[in-house]
Amino acid sequence: MINMENVTKRYSNGHEALRGINFSMASGEMAFLTGYSGAGKSKLLKLIGLLERTNRGKIIVNNTDLVAIKDRNIPFFRRQIGIILQNPHLLPNATVFSNVALPLKIEGYTQGEINYAVREVIDNVGLSSKEKYLSEELSAGEQQRVAIARAAVNKPKLLIADEPTGNLDPDLSKDIIQLFETFHRTGTTILIASHAIELINTLPYRAYHIENGQFQTNTVEGANEESSGV
Repeated sequence: MINMENVTKRYSNGHEALRGINFSMASGEMAFLTGYSGAGKSKLLKLIGLLERTNRGKIIVNNTDLVAIKDRNIPFFRRQIGIILQNPHLLPNATVFSNVALPLKIEGYTQGEINYAVREVIDNVGLSSKEKYLSEELSAGEQQRVAIARAAVNKPKLLIADEPTGNLDPDLSKDIIQLFETFHRTGTTILIASHAIELINTLPYRAYHIENGQFQTNTVEGANEESSGV
């Protein structure tokens, strides 16, 4: 699903956010990226989502060569990916239903298809009773659930999340990770950048630790030994 070979991200001021990254994830795997703020976790996710481009190296995501892809084809590539940020970036004056439906409307789904898909995913994240609520009327945890539902509504093959629990307390963080596990069980590949080390250490998934733009070998206790390594 994801393969990165000797990937480097360098900016015009000479700063290297990532250097010599070799990383792979199998289709259907769920894994975590850990590391302090500024270590390179977000940059790696941005390269995978084509929010930024690499300076050097090879990146293949779902059989697509991200180095060779043309700018005009990036929106089509992103339809295969759900991207979740720490700040949900919801439309404040729109309902839960409308926020979740947005990607489907952009892709030209019929209203009947939208109604079915949106209500299914809203139910999956436990917000069926609040589909007519405005996003600003929701708690922080509920807003993050809406963001996850919006990213997953078109059933992407890959979900990437950048600190989705960063603004939440430990109990809510656990609930959010359990939502990702729900989608993982359907076969979705999931990669999450997170500071929640204590929570990650209780989970049976592999974690990849980044320091100063490079991977350090760090398989969490109890990690699935069948998962792909760095």
